[in-house]
Amino acid sequence: MTDLSNLPNAGLFRRFAAMVYDTLLLMAISIGYFALAVLINVVIQGAPAEGQKVQWGQWDLLVFFGWLLVLGYFFCFFWRRSGQTLGMRAWRLQLIKSDGGAPDWSQCVQRCLLAPISLALFGLGYFWRWIDPQQLTLHDRLSKTRVVMLPKTR
Repeated sequence: MTDLSNLPNAGLFRRFAAMVYDTLLLMAISIGYFALAVLINVVIQGAPAEGQKVQWGQWDLLVFFGWLLVLGYFFCFFWRRSGQTLGMRAWRLQLIKSDGGAPDWSQCVQRCLLAPISLALFGLGYFWRWIDPQQLTLHDRLSKTRVVMLPKTR
């Protein structure tokens, strides 16, 4: 087994490519989530009139934050389980703690909260990697984790 702490940090291209793969999965998960939410809404409130949108009423924020929790749980579950989402697996990336171990739940949640902010700020949190002495993104540094590039296997 490879000592993960000695592996190089992943570059931005691989990270963004893995994000594209994961985005496709997240779209499918989102469709399933909202289909279930609409079904529950229709069971509780009844079907809307033909041509009308589903009305959420006071539940709209709950549905939205529930969706965000589902998306965050997707990442935390896979990062805790194997250090990899499907997109990360395809691009041979793995999330580890700074010391090489598996990230804990707290670190996974921190990454889920910080990575979108890094991306939303015109990618500055990701481009931070270019000036960081250890080539870490801003959310890597703040969560005390890093994404490494795994060696090729035959």
